[in-house]
Amino acid sequence: MVKKYSKLIVLFFVLFSFSAYAQESKPSGASKNQEPTIEGLSIYPNPVNSGKIYITTKSSLDKKVEIYNVIGKKVLEIVITSKEINVSNLEAGVYIIKIKEGDASATRKLIIN
Repeated sequence: MVKKYSKLIVLFFVLFSFSAYAQESKPSGASKNQEPTIEGLSIYPNPVNSGKIYITTKSSLDKKVEIYNVIGKKVLEIVITSKEINVSNLEAGVYIIKIKEGDASATRKLIIN
C-alpha cells in the first residue's frame, strides 16, 4: 500500500516539474515580437506625494504617456516634450503607466498618495 502511494507521489512530482519547466520556457519567436524597452527610463517620485511626476530617459524624444486605473480605464493620455507631468487631478491609488518613446515602450506601476 505504501509502495503504491509512493509511486503516485513520484508520478505527480515528475508531472508538475515538467509543467513548471514548460511554463518557464519561452517560444522561439517571443523575442522577435517584443517591443524594445526605453533606455535609462526613470519615473520619480513613486509613490507620488506632490502631484507631479518626472519621467527621464537617455534620449530626448517626445514621450506618449498613458495612465490607467486598476480596472483598465484610461484616466490620462498626454504627449510630453519635457519631463514633468501633473497628476494632481488623479485620486490616491494604484495606477499603471505606459510610456512610448519612438519604437520603444515600457509599462510600470505608479502609486499616488
